[in-house]
Amino acid sequence: MSQEISLMKGNEAIAHAAIRYGVDGYFGYPITPQSEIIETLMDAAPWKTTGMVVLQAESETASINMVYGGASCGKYVMTSSSSPGISLMQEGISYLAGAELPCLLVNVQRGGPGLGTIQPSQADYFQTVKGGGHGDYRLITLAPNSVQEMADFVSLGFELAFKYRNPAMILTDGVIGQMMEKVRLPEYRRRRTEQEIRKQCPWATLGKTPDREPNIITSLELDPEIQEQNNIRFQNKYREVEKNEVRYEEIKCDDADYIFVAFGSASRICQRAIDLAREEGYKVGMIRPITLWPYPYDIINRYADKVKGFLTVEMNAGQMVEDVRLAVNGKTKVEYFGRMGGIVPGPDEALAALKEKIINA
Repeated sequence: MSQEISLMKGNEAIAHAAIRYGVDGYFGYPITPQSEIIETLMDAAPWKTTGMVVLQAESETASINMVYGGASCGKYVMTSSSSPGISLMQEGISYLAGAELPCLLVNVQRGGPGLGTIQPSQADYFQTVKGGGHGDYRLITLAPNSVQEMADFVSLGFELAFKYRNPAMILTDGVIGQMMEKVRLPEYRRRRTEQEIRKQCPWATLGKTPDREPNIITSLELDPEIQEQNNIRFQNKYREVEKNEVRYEEIKCDDADYIFVAFGSASRICQRAIDLAREEGYKVGMIRPITLWPYPYDIINRYADKVKGFLTVEMNAGQMVEDVRLAVNGKTKVEYFGRMGGIVPGPDEALAALKEKIINA
């Protein structure tokens, strides 16, 4: 079937992309501003067409453990939620990472802390890329800034998750989740057969066969020396991810004297701020991290030798700015501008902050 262009919300795009990718199961629980994901899946009723299971669990805790069970069988399984719901999933996410189980997680962020607000935020950056659960683990983290990328990152997230046997997260926010844009949906893929799953996932718990003993999947190891070796293996895997999977976008950086660093919806605000700045004669560009982990430290470090300063624009109290400062390593000035509590800054505010904190400082 050919690709189709549709007008839809970012949340809806994730749902339709999941169906078309051949996802085996979705387990989730409604929470604003991501409820359209499960609502769209229920309306589409893919169990009648592709055989995809869609289940509203009794809680976020239940849904992440259902993901654990499905992932143990080598299935393409996913869940989605918004900030407080993702907090409830942290133990399960750590278990998934510890058991090396691939899956896709979606966080459509809202303002916090606590129940906070239903308005958009980017304040779950620390939780996601620094490890919200316990133990030394990492989440492969993709940050879309358009409805098209919401759809595209479903397939990319699953591909990276299975390549490295590690959970992947689409970290988005209420702006991208709720806004409507044109999107080109992927072609339908058939779901994998049991034989294909066994071949792709020899580690899966699919029972004993004539040529294979049954697998046991767990994150528990009571021998500290063995657990240390497990952790060393995890860290080696993470270094491979950092070596091979960094993604970013450079916008008008070739001649830039100043660079915005922003992800997700904040990067769209900065794109307009760049135009406003250049109309006033300021050479401004932007680096947009697409993978928040692994983070594009090297490209930011290279530009640190060329520019007069960086400004991170974030919808939080200043979280990603710490990684930009690590990347720059003191070579030039790094400042932060942001709004909190669900307030989305405007391009004029971002430009004013750049002038105040860097250009005219």
